Amino acid sequence: MDAFLTSLFALALAEFGDRPQILCAALAMRYGRLSPVIWGLALATFCNCVISAIAGSAAHQWISEDALQLFYALSLIFAGFGMVAWRRPVDLLQKWRIGPFWTSFLGLFILQFGDKGQFVLMATAARTDMAAFAAAGGWFGVMIACLPGILFYRQLTENVPMAPIRYAGGAAFLLVGSILALGAWGIF
Repeated sequence: MDAFLTSLFALALAEFGDRPQILCAALAMRYGRLSPVIWGLALATFCNCVISAIAGSAAHQWISEDALQLFYALSLIFAGFGMVAWRRPVDLLQKWRIGPFWTSFLGLFILQFGDKGQFVLMATAARTDMAAFAAAGGWFGVMIACLPGILFYRQLTENVPMAPIRYAGGAAFLLVGSILALGAWGIF
């Protein structure tokens, strides 16, 4: 259950106000049909979570416990930096003409691949050796963060202050990651 809850909360926090949520809102606004965008998000996120969990499970076999804790700590630190750092604007895929589902699926799969959430999920699966629970929690976390972007895209952009949420989440990741890193090195 630790792997499920850890990845759920970490990915929900990491993706709120981030590029996948923004792209989901833009695609919902562009197509006006929410169902294909939701299904595209669900499948893209599922594929990325499974890839991350399998990679994390493989890493668990090769790395010692202290190194796994350091790997997890570094994934949180990098996620924190990713949340507070400048980022380039999201490509809204305006030129893609393959329909709402395929645009959502492929665009979100590519956007999420190699993103901070994928590394946090991989580190969670490696640390806990519960790949299936980590993948399920990560999937739910991303869906929790991105579904409001699809369902309430107008209200979300107008009423929710994204920057302070990203900065607070980034600070939380940096703090927890730093404490875990110090613990892995035996300092704290």
